[in-house]
Amino acid sequence: MSTPDSTPHPTRCLKCRRILRKPSPDGLGPKCRRMVRRAARLNPPAAYKPYQMAKALELLEMGALVPLRANRVFLVVSEDGSEIHRTAATGQCNCPAGLRATSLCYHGAAALLLATATAA
Repeated sequence: MSTPDSTPHPTRCLKCRRILRKPSPDGLGPKCRRMVRRAARLNPPAAYKPYQMAKALELLEMGALVPLRANRVFLVVSEDGSEIHRTAATGQCNCPAGLRATSLCYHGAAALLLATATAA
């Protein structure tokens, strides 16, 4: 006899809350992931350079962004995978580039893209 705690809870999409058939590293279902990529192609934030947008899309495809609070604060894996940074949809990040504040980092671009796609 199984206890109620031993039954696995289904994994749900972070945006639409549908049950995912296969686990997803970024927490999004296929349709919501398509919406994020489309939003990045059609409406790239003007503050970011093209190479930053390419790196941000790569982060999203690898599932390197994990929502921490209400899809506004995210944990992001660093480029070499050795560190974890906190970033916000406003572009603030605690990575070395974000702390220097000379330019915006691509972690913030990825967070912004994911937050705008999940808010829509």
